[in-house]
Amino acid sequence: MSELSVEHATFVVERTYDLPPDRVFGAWSDPQAKARWWGSSVDEYELDFRVGGREFQRGTDPHGNAYTFQALYQDIVPDRRIVYTYEMLVDETRISVSLATVEFRPEGEGTRLVFTEQGAFLDGHDTRAQREHGMSSLLDALRAEL
Repeated sequence: MSELSVEHATFVVERTYDLPPDRVFGAWSDPQAKARWWGSSVDEYELDFRVGGREFQRGTDPHGNAYTFQALYQDIVPDRRIVYTYEMLVDETRISVSLATVEFRPEGEGTRLVFTEQGAFLDGHDTRAQREHGMSSLLDALRAEL
């Protein structure tokens, strides 16, 4: 067992996409589209995309560990902004609790997506750097989906 600790950290990941904000936003709000780019080893996935709605994902990470992602949508402005809180668990161990904001900014004919996460990374099970790397990979997968 690791020692009890909390690493508080904020990071920002930005990407530009050649599609307008409504199309990029749609890849976050449509359950089938999001399931395709959000995770490759998913056993269970549910998305209730509305303020107060929940998102749930259970699967296996690249190292063979069982993980759970559980989110609650706090604010949604179509084609502009998504704000959600979420926790991550590995097996039954909570590894983090975060606030995430996704902004869809028009940029020419395309979209600049700005993802900001404010996290509490618990007991050394996860770090800002690991989460930032993971989110960067997901936003690259989103590009392939689009």
